[in-house]
Parts: sequence; structure tokens; C-alpha cells
Amino acid sequence: MSTLFIGGKLFDSTGSVREGLGVLVEDGRIERIDEAKAFDGHDGTSVDTSGGTLLPGLIDCHVHLCLGGESNLRADGMSDAHLVLAALKRAQATLAGGVTSVRDCGGKDYLEFAVRDACNRGEQVGPTIRAAGKMICMTGGHGNRIGRVADGPDEVVKAVREQIHAGSDFLKLMATGGVLTPGVNPEDAHFTFEEISAGIGEAKRFHRRTASHAQGTEGILNATRAGVDSIEHGIFLTDECVKEMVERGTYLVPTLAAGYRVENDDELVASLPPFVQDKLERIRGGGARSLKMFYDAGGRVAMGTDAGVPYCAHGDNALELAYMVEAGMKPADALIAATSNAADLMALDETGSITEGFVADLLVVDDDPSIDINKAAMKEHHRMVVKAGAIVQERASSSR
Repeated sequence: MSTLFIGGKLFDSTGSVREGLGVLVEDGRIERIDEAKAFDGHDGTSVDTSGGTLLPGLIDCHVHLCLGGESNLRADGMSDAHLVLAALKRAQATLAGGVTSVRDCGGKDYLEFAVRDACNRGEQVGPTIRAAGKMICMTGGHGNRIGRVADGPDEVVKAVREQIHAGSDFLKLMATGGVLTPGVNPEDAHFTFEEISAGIGEAKRFHRRTASHAQGTEGILNATRAGVDSIEHGIFLTDECVKEMVERGTYLVPTLAAGYRVENDDELVASLPPFVQDKLERIRGGGARSLKMFYDAGGRVAMGTDAGVPYCAHGDNALELAYMVEAGMKPADALIAATSNAADLMALDETGSITEGFVADLLVVDDDPSIDINKAAMKEHHRMVVKAGAIVQERASSSR
């Protein structure tokens, strides 16, 4: 079965917007990109993109499918069976919101693996999922309630091996404290350099990429110097952090959506535990400031939201684009962060770009999002979401 997307603009993930082209999808892949006139006489299904833009499906490099955005973090308040079903529903809401691939940065007892496998095999409709398994943290560290606790280099290595044995696609190590764990400070480094180096080195030995929850400066530097692929959050970046990350090609996944609503709504803040409220005051605005520093220095940014943490909803992931632009990124660069850069970070070799031979994960939006980012960030401007060539969400009849 073939589908031709024709009539509108095309965003090619290099920052350029092209016109006058048609994109032919065949058996779930992009078969041909050519001038529109080359498709005269096409007798298969056509999608008229006139007045809009065809772009790659968006990619979110930081979600938690086992969390549902509740203020009390109810990951362990449901039975395993109900949690798996809830995680699948969240993955499907994410896909309907224009995000065709996600990286799950920490689940619960590997329950999210069932959702990953069902979606990746096509047994259930959903985004492509890469999953870290259990977050690896120190005793009493951020995420210890559902993470894999490890102390000392040897134990961290063992924890990495356990995740790989369980089927993790990549590894996540907690370099600092965080906001949502009582008794820890986001500013404090947790794993020592030796510990996190051992974990990252072991992951690399088995060809796995790594991500590090890293909010405080010392922890960011530890993870960066140890060779981590991405710094998640990066709230307290300094010039030294930025310089070393840029030199090493380390990605920043800013997850501005994680705090955006609560930073701008005092009523929501009041609904959170007092220990969270205290830490929110200390980090307020830090993520946006750090992103601007890093972006201005030429650093590599990949989109991530932290969907699943309080008031950060699965399905609204695309709003991160607007938050990144508000922080100082150009719209085209935010789109690159959410497509080709995110695909590169996640090692998705056949998606993230509208390229012949690539998987046809696509999004059709109104107007030109490289000029007005809200056309991609806000779901009401999404005309159609396509996953592996199949239309999975459609605002109104766009086919003929």
C-alpha cells in the first residue's frame, strides 16, 4: 500500500524547509522524495498537505511510562497488571500527540518492558520505545524507591550488568540528588566519579548508551568526564560544564516541561509535598537558563520532557518545543532537537528524518513550525500522525 504526501512544505531535519516536493510512502517506509510533478498520475492514497508542513515524527528522549503525572507519584500504588495497562495507555496518548519514539528513563520492576516489546513488535499501536529498566542510584539517592541501589564501583558494575541482562536498551545512572526524593538535594553529587565511571564504562563495553540524571554542577561534571551520552535536566550548568560537554559532544536533554506548569502555577505547587516545594524554589528557572547557555555555546540538544512526573502529562510532550523556544532556541533548532538530534542520541538509525529508505514516522501540521513553533507544539495544529506508514491520528479528513 502506498500513500503520497503532497502539496505543502517539508521540514527535512537540517533546519531547511522545502517546497514543491512529494513524499511517497510504501510498506511503512519512505520510498521516494521527488518534485511534485513527478507524481502526476499517482492513483494510490494521497494526503494533501497544502497550507501545512510535513515533518518527521517527534521524539521524546525522557519519559516515565510507569508514572502518570500525579502529584503523589503513584507508581507503586497500582497492581502490576493495572500499571502495565496504564503504561500502554500513556504510550498511546504520547503517539497521538505527535511523538513517534520515546526513551523511557526509568520504570518499575521492568514492567514497562512489556509495553515496549508489544509496541516495537507492532502487537499494540504505540511509539517506538527504548527503555533503561531500573535507574541506578546510591543508597538513599534520588529514585531509590524504585531504582537499583548500588554503592562502590564494583556494585555499580553489577547493577549495570543486571539491567543489560534484564533487557535494557540503555543505562541511566543518577549523578545527583533530585526534586522528588525526600532527604536529598538537587545540588549534591551522589555517585563519585569512580563509581559513575565504572558504570558508564561497563555499559559501553556492552554497546549500551548512557544517560545521567544530573542537576547539580559537580554531578554534571562527573558524568560528563566519565563519558555519558546525555545529561538529563542540567539545571545548575556552569561555564565549565558547558565547555566540557560541548568539547565531548555530550547531549543536553533539558526536560523543561517537568517544571514548567508548577513553576507558573502557585496552586499546583501548593498541592505538592513541602519538601518538593522547598526544592522547586531553588531550581526555579534554572533549566531554561542552562539550556540558553548551552545552546548559545553550540551544544547538542535533544528534546525530552520527563513526562510522568507531577503535572507533566503523557500526550502533551510536544509542548516542550514551545518551552525550548521560549528559553531562547530558534524554532528550527528546537525541531532538530526533537527529530534528528533525538534520533541520533537514541541510536534510531532509520528515523528522525524524511529520507528515502527511512521508516515513515511522520507528522503533518498547520502552516510552518520553523516560523511558529506552536504549530508543532500544540496538538490542535496537528493534522495527522503517521507511525510506520499507518495513520494513527487524524484531525479531519486529509486523504483523498
